[in-house]
Amino acid sequence: MPDIDAHVARLAARPRVRVILLLLAGAIAALGQAPFLIWAATLVGLLTAFLFWRHSPTPRAAALQGWLFGLGYFTLTMSWLVNPFFVEPERHGWMAPFALLGMAGGLALLWALGWGVARWLAGDIRFGWLFWPAGLAGGELLRGMLFTGFPWGGPGLVWIDTPMAQIASWVGVSGLSFLTAIWVALLAAVLIGRNLKGAAGVMALSLALGLGTVLSPSSLPEDTPHTLRLIQPNAPQHQKWDPDFAESFVHRQLELTAAPPESARPNLIIWPETSVPYLMRHATRLFPLIAEAADGPPVLMGIQRAEELRYFNSLVQVNTDGIAHPVYDKHHLVPFGEYVPLGDAMTRIGIRAFAAQYGQGYSAGPGPVVLDMGVLGKVLPLICYEAVFPRDIRNAPERPDWILQATNDAWFGDFSGPQQHLVQARFRAIEFGLPVIRVANTGISAAIDVRGQVRSYLPLGQAGFLDARLPAVGGETLYARVGDWPLSLLLASAAFMAVLSRRRFSH
Repeated sequence: MPDIDAHVARLAARPRVRVILLLLAGAIAALGQAPFLIWAATLVGLLTAFLFWRHSPTPRAAALQGWLFGLGYFTLTMSWLVNPFFVEPERHGWMAPFALLGMAGGLALLWALGWGVARWLAGDIRFGWLFWPAGLAGGELLRGMLFTGFPWGGPGLVWIDTPMAQIASWVGVSGLSFLTAIWVALLAAVLIGRNLKGAAGVMALSLALGLGTVLSPSSLPEDTPHTLRLIQPNAPQHQKWDPDFAESFVHRQLELTAAPPESARPNLIIWPETSVPYLMRHATRLFPLIAEAADGPPVLMGIQRAEELRYFNSLVQVNTDGIAHPVYDKHHLVPFGEYVPLGDAMTRIGIRAFAAQYGQGYSAGPGPVVLDMGVLGKVLPLICYEAVFPRDIRNAPERPDWILQATNDAWFGDFSGPQQHLVQARFRAIEFGLPVIRVANTGISAAIDVRGQVRSYLPLGQAGFLDARLPAVGGETLYARVGDWPLSLLLASAAFMAVLSRRRFSH
């Protein structure tokens, strides 16, 4: 077997080569994300990164390596981020590369922190290599929390179409990322030929990961007898608010709502996020038309509404009498996209240009709500990227029977963004044992069961409706009960024990 470790050491000693290889390794690892879903590429990229980390002489050098790897990884993973800037390219197009590299570089800082701290803790401690997976997992946990969080594109997501995805019902996506990193580190121990016990470790962890096959139930409870109609108008973002096109998209949704059922008559009709191009108070003449088109079932729809100078990204319910009432206001807003952080606080020093209370952006709703939909059970509504935050689901006032995600993925383009968003919705179903109904403006609208499998869907970029049977609720999962607390405590305990060990040996 070639001396891989010595070869990596020689490469690591060449700064320019090291930079190029780490950036490339990060980009290769990103190929595990949708739409590619090449999970083996993620393992190769992480393996390369770990081998370089082993040869980082200082925590600072390890942090730099983590940042370079993360920059390559997040630049490719988040490439869809340029799409919003090309809705009006003449005004905002020049900002796209700066936004992408700024976001990728910012997210990579948390991996840099995790890898640098891991290198410092590892020191000369036996089994110090285990701190690299801990550093990666710690960075992922921080990504999900700091500055309201943004846990998009974690390594654990690459397993979605494999049996190992079911392990998320126990440990969540962050825990799955941690297990993936441990598996990579053990594999490295085998490849460098200096730890024969690593082979046993690889086999043991492979068997543990393979438990996903066992965890995945061979049969699921039968679907409910209830049918939901999902409306997908496919309104391009550059036309969605254009007065020359906006009304035609509203009429398209009315026609899709009134279309004869494919089989059973729907019990509920759902329109996507901001499906109406004007404020709720200006839509009073539209609501009776929606009720007439539905001809019986209620309609949940996304719309903007205002209370004095505050604006909300909301869901409203239109009943058979043509009267609409708001049922949910989005509470987890996109920083700088839907509001400016500290914008309201700036009013104390006379700056109102960024204040949501003066109509500059959206105001946040009070928090998660669970709606009682009668025979359809209880539903937790989420708007757009709220579905990427497991903690928002755990913070619900009670356990629902299903999750509804209403979104406008036109902002994310027509390639990787919407598909990555769908993968995260599928993992929420696995993590919580709850079916997820996803209604998207340009797609992908889908009915997802508690195993994260897509039962039926409307393809990306296609207008139409989907009459989907509501999948049955599953049992409450371990992750639904405890969340990321066990992983957080494990990482904190490992760091504490490492600090104690270093201090003992230093004396």
